Amino acid sequence: MKNLYINTRFFFSLIGVGIVYVLAFFFPVLMWAAHLLLLICFLAAMVDYLLLFNQKNALLAQRILPEKLSNGDENFVKIDIKNNYSFKISTRIIDEIPFQFQKRDFLITKDIESGRNTYFQYSLEPKERGEYSFGNLNVYASSPLGFVSRRFNFQKDVMLPAYPSFVHLRKYELMALQSEFMLGGIKKIRKLGHTMEFEQIKEYVPGDDIRTINWKATSKTNRLMVNQFQDEKSQRIFILIDKGRTMKMPFNGLSLLDYSINAAMALSHIILKKGDRAGMMTFSKKTENKIAAENKSGQLRKISEALYNIKTDFFESDFNRLYQDVKYSLNQRSLVLLFTNFETLDGLNRQLKYLRGIAKNHLLVVIFFKNSELQTLIHKNPENMQEIYDEIVAEKFEFEKKLIIQELRKYGIYTVYTLPENLNIDVINKYLEIKARGIL
Repeated sequence: MKNLYINTRFFFSLIGVGIVYVLAFFFPVLMWAAHLLLLICFLAAMVDYLLLFNQKNALLAQRILPEKLSNGDENFVKIDIKNNYSFKISTRIIDEIPFQFQKRDFLITKDIESGRNTYFQYSLEPKERGEYSFGNLNVYASSPLGFVSRRFNFQKDVMLPAYPSFVHLRKYELMALQSEFMLGGIKKIRKLGHTMEFEQIKEYVPGDDIRTINWKATSKTNRLMVNQFQDEKSQRIFILIDKGRTMKMPFNGLSLLDYSINAAMALSHIILKKGDRAGMMTFSKKTENKIAAENKSGQLRKISEALYNIKTDFFESDFNRLYQDVKYSLNQRSLVLLFTNFETLDGLNRQLKYLRGIAKNHLLVVIFFKNSELQTLIHKNPENMQEIYDEIVAEKFEFEKKLIIQELRKYGIYTVYTLPENLNIDVINKYLEIKARGIL
């Protein structure tokens, strides 16, 4: 009986019968009608019970889950339900989704014809990495009488890991191959020249750069021949992720650390597709999650596992320790992309000597974040004195960010200053720009 549930229709029927009993006190002739209606209610409930419970496997349901969840993205969960009853049923589906989503009003209703399937999906958007446990898939079936419901349970205790964002990797790859990204229009990266990695000698066709004409080959073949170059490959690209307290700031449900982890995942995918070597390291009080720069077939999986396992107490980051580890870990010149955040010029100046030390031997790109809340205040039309004051303070902080960019440029350190939601595109764009300019 634990799967038997009485529907509101039964209680409303009893309320109706009760009203007839009350009227029977004033009109005794209604007493027999009240007794008859009460008997009909209980008989209907009994018939409804027999219809629903006299058949095994009367309803089958399946929750179809992805292999893993993508953090910060929409993930679709599919439900397939089949009605094996000989009559049409009404169903209420309550899926016990993981507690992290704090969704306590989950309810989907469907009517299913006899012998038919219904198929639908809903989306979940995780905001943190880790394990997500699903409870029961509960389906409550009611017959056309609708007096009682029968509960069916399926697929109890299913666990899914939430990995750094991976659902858009293919999209970024296609965009990167075209060397253009969509962000308020199309941004094309202009190649300033070719790299020095020779590919082949080919016959000249109109449109080839005449500066690449190979005169020796031309004289031997008596046809105009040109040298063809390709983008230099197997360059070392190293990603550093600050997991200190400055990266705890949340925007749209995700912390700056999680935005950085998602961007590192997308960037690593593009790096490996371009034939370069991708590596990574995280740091706070000490350096952890070290992955050597390689371009082997399983490298992206290694990076994904390392990003998934990043845990932090958000201590003050030790840039001195970072400088020492980078100095001894990276023996060859590499492109180093540092995900961190500086809110003030004083905060930068405390760490600047270590950043300069890294930039002496490597091409350093510091990636830090615009405060989207400040951007809202700056572009808001103030209507009172308080809003004017808020706008002035916001512009002061924004101006200090620009001073940080200028200070880093003085020492040959490149920067990416972007909104958290645009991080993936802007970081990959900077990598493609550096590749195109051949400055590594």
